[in-house]
Amino acid sequence: MNPVLEQVTERIRERSASTRGRYLDMVRAAAAEGPQRSRVSCSNLAHGIAVHSDSEKKLLATSAHPNLAIVSSYNDMLSAHQPYERFPAIIKEAARELGGVAQFAGGVPAMCDGVTQGRAGMELSLFSREVIAMSTAIALSHDLFDGALCLGICDKIVPGLLIGALRFGHLPVIFVPGGPMSSGLPNATKAKVRQRYAEGRAGREELLEAECAAYHGPGTCTFYGTANSNQLVVEMMGLHLPGASFIHPHAPERDLFTRAATARLLEITALAAEYTPLAEVIDEHAVVNGIVGLLASGGSTNHTIHLVAMALAAGIQVNWDDFAALSAEVPLLAQVYPNGEADVNAFHAAGGIAFLVRELLSAGLLHEDVRTVAGPGLYRYGLDADFSGGALGYRESAGPSTDRDVLRGVAEPFRANGGLCLVQGNLGRAILKTSALKPEHMKVEAPAIVFHSQEAVEAAFRAGRLDRDFVAVLPWQGPRANGMPELHKLTPVLGSLQDRGRRVALVTDGRMSGASGKVPAAIHVSPEAVSGGGIGRVQDGDLISIDAERGILHVHVEEAVWSSRESMTPNLQGHASGLGRELFSGFRQHASGAEEGALANFEPPPL
Repeated sequence: MNPVLEQVTERIRERSASTRGRYLDMVRAAAAEGPQRSRVSCSNLAHGIAVHSDSEKKLLATSAHPNLAIVSSYNDMLSAHQPYERFPAIIKEAARELGGVAQFAGGVPAMCDGVTQGRAGMELSLFSREVIAMSTAIALSHDLFDGALCLGICDKIVPGLLIGALRFGHLPVIFVPGGPMSSGLPNATKAKVRQRYAEGRAGREELLEAECAAYHGPGTCTFYGTANSNQLVVEMMGLHLPGASFIHPHAPERDLFTRAATARLLEITALAAEYTPLAEVIDEHAVVNGIVGLLASGGSTNHTIHLVAMALAAGIQVNWDDFAALSAEVPLLAQVYPNGEADVNAFHAAGGIAFLVRELLSAGLLHEDVRTVAGPGLYRYGLDADFSGGALGYRESAGPSTDRDVLRGVAEPFRANGGLCLVQGNLGRAILKTSALKPEHMKVEAPAIVFHSQEAVEAAFRAGRLDRDFVAVLPWQGPRANGMPELHKLTPVLGSLQDRGRRVALVTDGRMSGASGKVPAAIHVSPEAVSGGGIGRVQDGDLISIDAERGILHVHVEEAVWSSRESMTPNLQGHASGLGRELFSGFRQHASGAEEGALANFEPPPL
């Protein structure tokens, strides 16, 4: 076992002793009460089973037969979630065949960051995670269930489902992915069209044609953003069946995985021999495995917020020092767009998660001694799925990567360290994604230009005022200011300037898309400007240093001058209402910082 992995895990365990203990006490108390259907009133139970057949009512009238909850994020607007329309029927049929019942317990909202990028609706995006968590709790609160299947894929949906499900940690829970869409227009080609459009060299018709060729059918977007990072992370935390993440929605193997997940859940309820409650799957080891998987694959920066929040929901306290320590040890083994040219379909074809798990286990960089929904031991996730018998099975594999341009072993990594780093200094603490940066962009020192919106950056670019070296500083973009929207519209602008040879970078207390990384960006700056963070005191012309190799984020202003400056607070009223934003005012007021998971619906413990 890698000693740093052991040290970080032990540090997390010690830090979390009190909060994890309280969480497990809550879970054990709920588990001790057992299945509730035989204890609820006849009227309550009748309401809960009214729509079922007579045979199913007989099964549900006692606690002898398992009842599975389906919690789904299905809608017709998200390509990744549209396939879930047909999953409940598959699950219900599989449960009936095995002597159980499955009920559609509730739906959760699922908004698309791809639709809301650069729009006011994006300011609801981060806190939609909280709404999803609460919606999951409402679905499970009827207390008639012995286990749950969570159907969700994209950005805030998987974290929200897990946060909500962890409040019912005495139940076994399996996450059921839908898979990526087939490969369309290469992501790198699409990005070039976007950049030409930002430069005025391509029209809207060409841009729309490129976007529709890239996003063209059911399934997740094929770049390695937050949605596909979600899938890899939860699989490596033991919440998927092994190999489930990246099978196409309409491949016959996808339905076999869904049926197998139903069958497996029936085997791990408290009524069966292999009771595996969610609280015992998500422990300190599983959380560290999730972080390692994120780093080794060059995954989304959004998980420096979401993994913290998911862990806290299980009483486990993780901070950015843990990410940084692990990133220094974990090699980058995958190059998937935006870290390379390939998409997730190519990653899966090259060996995918199973290859990644085998390599990291062989190097002592994962905890093997974990409980998973598939059974004890992470080694199961290094097996290859086998469908030769017409059903899901597994076989040993020691095969190499079939495409070393996409996926490599620990002996020949793309980089010796992981895809993220922590930078800090008098501007605060921030996350910087390094997996897509060229060596010459790991360090930038340039004067600041302060903006208060993405639109202001775009306007300055169109006016020709940004053809120089500079650091774009965007404060007042954090959770408490405006809900911490992603600032993805900045990527084509800053990328274009960087391609011209300009030294450019971004510093913000907001987020960037999980698909970002070409331009050095110190994001999630904490404390945020609203909370008195130094980023709110930066002025035009201040010299800023960003050094990913040395972990530095510093503004070169004399200490006496710096400490005496006051923040120039913009008018944030324009972000307070419209498109439902007024309904989220309480979340903005009570949100914790990004490093604390940007939690708004329950009080996080101090880190």
